[in-house]
Amino acid sequence: MPNLFRNLKDLYKFRVLIQNLVSRELKARYRGTVLGFLWSFFNPLLLMIVYTIVFGLLIGPRDPAFGGSPWLYALFLFCGVLPWSWFAASCTESSNVLLVQGNLIKKVLFPAEVLPIVVVTSNFVHFLFGLPILLVFVPILGKSYTPFILFLPLIIIVQFVFSLAFAFILSALTVHFRDIKDILTNLITFWFFATPIIYPMTFGPVQNSKTFQFFLNLNPMTHIMTGYQNAVFYGEMIRWKKLGVTFIFSVLLCVAGYYIFDKLRDSFPEEV
Repeated sequence: MPNLFRNLKDLYKFRVLIQNLVSRELKARYRGTVLGFLWSFFNPLLLMIVYTIVFGLLIGPRDPAFGGSPWLYALFLFCGVLPWSWFAASCTESSNVLLVQGNLIKKVLFPAEVLPIVVVTSNFVHFLFGLPILLVFVPILGKSYTPFILFLPLIIIVQFVFSLAFAFILSALTVHFRDIKDILTNLITFWFFATPIIYPMTFGPVQNSKTFQFFLNLNPMTHIMTGYQNAVFYGEMIRWKKLGVTFIFSVLLCVAGYYIFDKLRDSFPEEV
């Protein structure tokens, strides 16, 4: 355990390496494209348009909170889809990162733990590019900013720690159990629909079902997503007690995830 905390402390020494790898990842993602980094803005904008058409105009908002407006429903969707995309991409990419970067893992002095950190951080940067799109559309679609929007950084920190916890666990275990990559694709899809993103917590079938409410509250992503929705869409106080519990759980899971990663690190060069 002392070695664990010493290794965690040593991560600070690799901050420049992490910064350089994140920069390289961001440049590589849009290399060869005409618009380059502008896609970081256009992708979330196009995503919002697609969700507006599919869920707003074709299916239609059925909850009274949206007043029958497909545009408000699109804004609500975007409050959840944007951070969820960050989380989902971090999970799927981290599950494969040690295998893809096997040439770096085999170098004796290379700290393998920076790779899942780079995955989460690079997707976090993409999330930050999309966040202004969300905030611009708040007044355009009829909502108002409230002081509770200032809680966004706290919600983001909770999600970053939670995503990093999964990145450590998935990256370490996938090296030994390759089936995790295929299972994860289906699990992420199920998790998406088991989180109040396309439906609010106030939606009739959800609100009136104690069993559904119970399982939703067991889902840490529920409290992260409702945090975004409360701060941006509803303009209400975040559920700070539930979000606080989620943060404590995320920190503990992150430490446990790094412990698993640290225990398995010696086997990585042989398996990749």
